[in-house]
Amino acid sequence: MSAVAGTAGLPLARGRHAERSARAVVFQAVLVACLLVGLVTLVTLLVDIFRDGIPRLSGEFVSSLDSRLASRAGIKPALVGTIWLMGLVALISFPVGIGAAVYLEEFAPRNRFTTFIEVNVANLAGVPSIVYGLLGLAVFVRFINLGRSVMAGALTLVLLILPVIIVSAREALRAVPDSIRQGSLAVGATKWQTVWGQTLPAAIPGIMTGMILGWSRAIGETAPLITLGALTYVNFVPTHPLDRFTAIPIQAFNWVSRPQAEFQQTAAAGMVLLLTVLLAMNAVAIYLRNRYERKW
Repeated sequence: MSAVAGTAGLPLARGRHAERSARAVVFQAVLVACLLVGLVTLVTLLVDIFRDGIPRLSGEFVSSLDSRLASRAGIKPALVGTIWLMGLVALISFPVGIGAAVYLEEFAPRNRFTTFIEVNVANLAGVPSIVYGLLGLAVFVRFINLGRSVMAGALTLVLLILPVIIVSAREALRAVPDSIRQGSLAVGATKWQTVWGQTLPAAIPGIMTGMILGWSRAIGETAPLITLGALTYVNFVPTHPLDRFTAIPIQAFNWVSRPQAEFQQTAAAGMVLLLTVLLAMNAVAIYLRNRYERKW
């Protein structure tokens, strides 16, 4: 009797298995389609930008000041301003972000106050960038009286990317096995020595991934810098953190807004240069990440 029941239930089990397999195939096809849509869109944009921008790129374009004439317009002030911004952002965000993450993950007591801080740090990662621009305008430009300078822009971008850096650094620290901490404490190391000598170096690859994501967002931001009052037409090169400035995204936005077709090509060339700076910056960060991965 049981054998007959088992034989009768076999087609039903096969039917359910076939149904699950069909659903899995459909779901996988939907995922692949979503991936292809993103890739096709990205490739289309890159091809369009490179097609228009590569002919305009030259040594004169990189080393010249901006001009009202498209044939003479250069990107040197915006390029130097972007390098200033990213250098200051890296110098400030790296120690502050890692320090906050290490404190919250390794030293902070587990109470309502730290839970409140953790929830707000996670929520700040989704705040629109224009809000950070208004905050930077109120605090750094007017209250601290830094003016519409490179330092004010860099501090605003630091606030923009700090939540991403802190969250990713905490996840990297959390991924370090507890056996590393316990082994270090077992041989007599203090809590600080364990974090500095064992936990933090092992988490550096994950932390660098968060830094790459943060810097990639900061280098392309326009809204916070426009809110701060960054210049759109600059005929000087910033040489000091308190100098007025512009950046490549703002300069490209200014060129795109002009009706002449030549300025559209100039803006595309600026975007190609921005992508080059971004890839170079990320390449350094990836090299450091891979170096620590091989070491640990």
